[in-house]
Order: sequence, then C-alpha cells, then structure tokens
Amino acid sequence: MFSGGLNNFRRGIGAGRILGALAIAGLMAGTATRALAADDTIKVGVLHSLSGTMAISETTLKDVMLMLIDEQNKKGGLLGKKLEPVVVDPASDWPLFAEKARQLISQDKVAAVFGCWTSSSRKSVLPVFEELDSILFYPVQYEGEESSRNVFYTGAAPNQQAIPAVDYLMNEEGVKRWVLEGTDYVYPRTTNKILQAYLQSKGVKPEDIIVNYTPFGFSDWQTEVSKIKSFGASGAKTAVVSTINGDANVPFYKELANQGVKAEDTPVVAFSVGEEELAGLDTGPLVGHLAAWNYFESVDTPENKAFIDEWHKFIKNDKRTTNDPMEAAYIGFNMWVKAVEKAGTTNQDAVIDAMVGVTVPNLTGGYATMMPNHHLTKPVLIGEIQDNGQFDVVWQTKGEVVGDAWSDYLPDSKNLISDWRKPMSCGNFNVATGKCGGKGS
Repeated sequence: MFSGGLNNFRRGIGAGRILGALAIAGLMAGTATRALAADDTIKVGVLHSLSGTMAISETTLKDVMLMLIDEQNKKGGLLGKKLEPVVVDPASDWPLFAEKARQLISQDKVAAVFGCWTSSSRKSVLPVFEELDSILFYPVQYEGEESSRNVFYTGAAPNQQAIPAVDYLMNEEGVKRWVLEGTDYVYPRTTNKILQAYLQSKGVKPEDIIVNYTPFGFSDWQTEVSKIKSFGASGAKTAVVSTINGDANVPFYKELANQGVKAEDTPVVAFSVGEEELAGLDTGPLVGHLAAWNYFESVDTPENKAFIDEWHKFIKNDKRTTNDPMEAAYIGFNMWVKAVEKAGTTNQDAVIDAMVGVTVPNLTGGYATMMPNHHLTKPVLIGEIQDNGQFDVVWQTKGEVVGDAWSDYLPDSKNLISDWRKPMSCGNFNVATGKCGGKGS
C-alpha cells in the first residue's frame, strides 16, 4: 500500500513537472509569438491636437499621416514590415504634448514622431526628444532660431515665408506702414522681432510699425480691428502681417469684413491661414487678401493632382481641402522612409545621419532636399484668396529657397550656422568665434 502510494506520488510529481514544463513552454511560445508580431511592425507616432483651440488645424495633419502610412503599407511597408500608427491627442495643451511625446517614445516604442503645430508645443517636446534621442518631424512654418539634431523642420523658416511676403508687399503693393498682428506665443513674437529688424533695415521708421498680440482663441476683435483701420487711415499704404493661429482666425476675418477692411486698401497677408481654415468662413468679403506658403491646393501639377485624388479617396469626402502643412508632412514622411531604407534600419542615430541630403519630390513640381541644418529647400508662393476658398498664386520664387535656421537680422544669431554632419555636428556654430554654442535649441 505504502509502496504503491509512493509510486503514484512520484508519477504525480513527474506528470506535474511535465505539465508545468509544457505550460512554461506554452507561455514562452506565446511570448515569443507576441514579440515576433511586435517585431513585424514599425510603430509611427502621430502627435497632433484633436481637441482644443488648435484642432481646427491639426486634425487634418493626423488624417494625412494615417493616409501616408496606409499608402506605404500598400507598397509593402518598410524594411519588410508593416507600419503601425500610434495616435495620441495632446488636446492643445503644451505641457501635455511633452507627456504624450514621452509616452510615444518610452512606452509605445515608436521609431519616429510626426507632430506638433505651434512653437509652444514644439518647445515643450524638444527636451524629451533630445533626452530620449528620438526623432520629431515638425511640419509647420516656424520662427527659426533653433536647430536640434533630433528635429527635422519640414515647414518654412522665416526666410522661406515671412521675409518674402514682406518683400512682395513692399515691392508689388507699395506698402509703407505695417501692422504685425499675432497670437501671444513664441512663433509670432520671434517672427515679428525678425520682421521689425528686417523692415527697419529697409528704411521703415519705427512709428510706421505697430505690433499687437492676443490670446489663443481670442474672439472679441472689434477694438483691435478698429485700431488697424485707424492706423491705415493715414494715407500711406498699410498692410497687416498676420501670425494669428488657430480658431481665432475665424472671428478676426469676420470682423475685418464687418468693418469694411478691404484688400485693395489694407491687405492682410497670413502665415497660418490656409485652405482648411477658409473652409469655415464666408470668403466673399475676403477676396484679395493674401497668404504666404510653400504650397497651395490650387497648384496645377501632376504630383499635386495625384495627391489630392488620393486624399479624397482616403478621407471619403471630396470637399476636404489640402494645405501647406499637409505637404510638409508628406515630404517629411517620404524623407523618413527614404532615410530608413538608406540606413537599412529604424535606429534613430543611423536615420538621423542618413537624412541629410535626402531628396524627394514636392507637390509644386520641384524637389525638397534635407540640408545639414535639418531644414528643407522650398519654393515660396504668395496666394490671393478667391471666393471659392482657394488661393490664386500671384507670385512665387524662381526656384527653391534653402531654409535658414538662424536669422541674419538679429544680433544674437546673425553669426550662427547649423550643420549636423560630423565632425561639426553643431546646431549653433558661431562663425565669428569659431565655437559651438551647444545643442542648438
């Protein structure tokens, strides 16, 4: 009895060990399968506001990123793997951008992030990307005065938008007096600082320039527009240079129309108003006002037609417009794909090194090249608002303009250059002192 019980006990132990081993093996196989499945995809972070004051502009960039990822997957993915978008909503909250960026990099393990709109959001996430050595593609015009190894600036620098726009107004429209109207944050303040210095270098007197800032989401424009109207009543040709961002543009343009501020008298040139923003406005009274971008939906090229057709097919809405930041996202994504293929890996350091010199078609019939300062070559276009919410291109540069990270018109930056190639690998090298000032951001 005892001997049989002992043998049964031993057989039980043996069976238990076998079952346990099988269970462990099964768990390990399951883990390996999940790891293999994860390894079969490359995660791509999408960091754009889908709620809050900036959703009017940023939601479209989320949508176009999903389209570009879907298109790439239809081509077979990247390095033999499918791309997997990871979308987060920082909700127009600048500190939340940093939290969501850290989540994308540390938890979701994305290979690169495409995102941000405002410079406040970009400044918020910049330390995170530098600390964790990840990659951000930033698709919106900005104020310059920055060059980070971890950021690729696919939107316009001031010399690719703001300064050419002012030149156009001076040379073609005969403007003598200037209203610099902006939202109160980094981009408008720095851009206007550059523009003030530039205008004064062209002989414009300080009393012929006024500068005004309003908060995000500002809606009570009656007093501010009255000031603009009064300033323009001197007899000298006056223009408004607008760095107003987000949904504050809607009541601003409505109030211009209400007070009879017409383009032929006081033209407004905007740096943050495109087809998407105009879609929510009665554009009739705004005909003739201007915007400066590097792309307009109305550009007639085969590349642009194919892009618009694909966009409408993907979004299932023929009325959804395209705009400049969408083209910048398109260029940045295609450059990243090409750099990953060139490097043969998604390793951030290898991709960062491979990015410089990458050239891809833009949508206006030319090519965009990533320069050593992590800025692009871009054409500059001035568009006039039409009553159908589109822009008629009235002026453009003869070719692409190289983006300048540091302004030639500010004393603290006029001697700075950026070159992230080795051995320099510096974002703010001072050509006067021969020294690198640090990271460059």
